Amino acid sequence: MPNDKIFPSPEAAVADVPDGATIAVAGFGLTQSFPSSLTVALRAQGAKELCIVANSLGEGPYRSMTLIENHQVKRLIVSFSARASGDRSPAEQQIAAGDIEVELVPQGTLVERLRAAGAGIGAVFTRTGVGTVVAEGKEVRTIDGVDYVLEKALPVDYALIRARRADRFGNLDFAGVGRNFMPSFAKGAQIAIAEVDEIVEGALPPESIDLPGIFVDRVVLQTADVKPRFWAARPGAGSDAAQEYNGKRGWTRGEMAKITADLIPEGSYVNLGVGMPTLVSNHIAGRDVTLHGENGVLGYGEAAAEEDYDPALYNAGGEYVRLRPGGSYFESVTAFEMVRGGHVDAVVLGGFQVDAHANLANWSQPAMVGGGIGGAMDLVAGGGTVMVMMTHTAKNGAHKLVAECDYPLTGPACVDIVVTDLAVFRWNGERFVVERVADGFSFDEIAELTDFPLVASPEFTAREGAFARD
Repeated sequence: MPNDKIFPSPEAAVADVPDGATIAVAGFGLTQSFPSSLTVALRAQGAKELCIVANSLGEGPYRSMTLIENHQVKRLIVSFSARASGDRSPAEQQIAAGDIEVELVPQGTLVERLRAAGAGIGAVFTRTGVGTVVAEGKEVRTIDGVDYVLEKALPVDYALIRARRADRFGNLDFAGVGRNFMPSFAKGAQIAIAEVDEIVEGALPPESIDLPGIFVDRVVLQTADVKPRFWAARPGAGSDAAQEYNGKRGWTRGEMAKITADLIPEGSYVNLGVGMPTLVSNHIAGRDVTLHGENGVLGYGEAAAEEDYDPALYNAGGEYVRLRPGGSYFESVTAFEMVRGGHVDAVVLGGFQVDAHANLANWSQPAMVGGGIGGAMDLVAGGGTVMVMMTHTAKNGAHKLVAECDYPLTGPACVDIVVTDLAVFRWNGERFVVERVADGFSFDEIAELTDFPLVASPEFTAREGAFARD
């Protein structure tokens, strides 16, 4: 057994990376869990024509994006290639110019393909992506009456990962949700390089080891001192934000989150997607509802304050949260086992479009270069109740409840409940039924702002539809 895997510096650890290498680079969201010292060292090393495998590319000079800014990347295999709004990133600019090829992969499929490569498995069948562009050109096989897409294993030449502690044997200990993609990326690599905050004297206690050293080839101490960034809601996207219709204010995002939380049955395990759905976590206090994050956390709760937060505890939106009693951490492979295995009862997602056939589109729209599939395709394929939170129309007035989705689908016929800032809709197997409308709005107004016919539930009345709290 190799007895010393410690390298003197990040530069030494990446010195042999050749042009054209395929490199899995860990990291979550825009700033969390990136092996920043290694990416900076690889930029200085200068290897070209790289294929980067990643969940997201991050931002700034310390993440994967720095390699793209330096024109070292030829191909991307990622879950996120684009921002939903704002200026185009260097990656989007180079993709649009044809300088970088991109393959978008659902997050759960990405980690499973890398895990399969490390386990000597050539391919896996998954329900994720059935009926979407992800399945195009791939074998779809019906097994016991269910359609599955064949996804090939994804071996890589190198993996750059991050951990809290290591020993000279390459054993790793992760902090909080910081383990997310690290184990699967390391297992799928010929050479796995771990950047750590601390290298212990002697050896890590066996019970503290989250990834055994057999999967890790090189260990370096971090040299890029990158401070955690506290993520707060974008201007106009906080809980008090509200959109106007016909000169009247719809429900605020906070009110929508409260309404959505009230629709979740007691005893449920629930996944909250990025964006507006993350606000639901502020409305489960005192309830028997357990929140699940695909980044590797079960049992988190409300948002943390900037003056008191744990940088190793964040939700799927990269926002810092609290851990409730009984909470736990695990890697992303395990997180998606919980989803695809049917252990998660409900998911709450944002949406660009929901149509009259209960189809959902929430990962790409025309203004985007590529898109951001993330874990949404895995989540809607898991068999749990799918709830969508979104504004009733786009800011320019375009319908979001449409007759037919014309954006790429996240999942076909998967939506059970829609909560907009004007109404609550429930799918009855044939159509969406209005259960409730915002105070000051009529059923006819809601129908006018919806691109398909609506029907009111038998129990619906204008008074019952109003938003009224104690």
